[in-house]
Amino acid sequence: MSRITYVFKRIGKMDFGRMRDTAALLHKKTGKSTAWLLMDMARCAVRYNAGYVDYKIAEMYRLNDAQRRTVITRGISNDIVRRMNDKAYWHFFDDKTEFNRTFAKWVRRDWIKCDGSLTQDALDRFLSNKEEFIYKPLEGSSGQGIVKYQKSDWENQPFFLQQLQEQGPAILEEIVKQHEEMARLCPTSVNTVRIATLLGDKQEGIVYAFLRIGNGRVMDNVDCGGMAARVDLATGKLLTVGADKQGNTYERHPMTGVPIVGFEVPYFEEAKKMCLEAMRVVPQVRFVAWDVAITPEGPRFIEGNSFPSHAVPQFAAHYPDGIGILPEFRKFIDL
Repeated sequence: MSRITYVFKRIGKMDFGRMRDTAALLHKKTGKSTAWLLMDMARCAVRYNAGYVDYKIAEMYRLNDAQRRTVITRGISNDIVRRMNDKAYWHFFDDKTEFNRTFAKWVRRDWIKCDGSLTQDALDRFLSNKEEFIYKPLEGSSGQGIVKYQKSDWENQPFFLQQLQEQGPAILEEIVKQHEEMARLCPTSVNTVRIATLLGDKQEGIVYAFLRIGNGRVMDNVDCGGMAARVDLATGKLLTVGADKQGNTYERHPMTGVPIVGFEVPYFEEAKKMCLEAMRVVPQVRFVAWDVAITPEGPRFIEGNSFPSHAVPQFAAHYPDGIGILPEFRKFIDL
């Protein structure tokens, strides 16, 4: 594809309405003119394959060209996934029941598939020793559709099974009890470590790790109001402030007051070892972002992502010097 053809193709895909809204928002934040922001946003779209969300959360308006070339934009992230992950094998990760079976060694919790074949007897057996459980749609991301049910929701409810089935195919799982240190940071959600592994052509191993921290809701996901902080791969300590998708930053957790920078993730070495072992189970999917819960007994998988979100690894607050995460990827693959 010629450069001119590529430029026009990118322009044709731009959502100018969303770009205008983003430019107006950034104008209020930065004082830069809306016209300049729109032009710069378009330039970044063409040159760096950056969407308007990339431009906003990586604060590309404050970066020079050398710094911008280190941001993992949507286009670059998509290209990595296409190159590294054979789509024929995504189902091992995208279908939550397949994931739990395939990686049962590291999941280690009670679960049951909920669809039209689920019987009342099977549901009763699953619920018999539980006070609560999590309902997760079989396919989906960003925490959408996940519901936490408590015993009062199903006691004396003769149509509870029907209610669950009407919501669509799902997996019902026992609640993961997190380590007391993780609960001290934020008790309302299971705060998971996202560890990305890459079976690269140059090198194999862990590219990055971030701790995802809840902020009052059941989910720690940044699309559900949560925040994230970068984890030092050598020590398991948080290197940065917490940051959310709206650009807010937190030195201490706003609910608990626990300092974020310097917080040490328990069992981090064990979590790394688990991910490095698991990354070879489905070698056709070479780039995986694993969501790891830290329990009192050690790390457990919540899920694995065959198409990892690139949002968290590019939050501007994680890179105060403006140098993004792409140099870490370049240690593993050519980009």
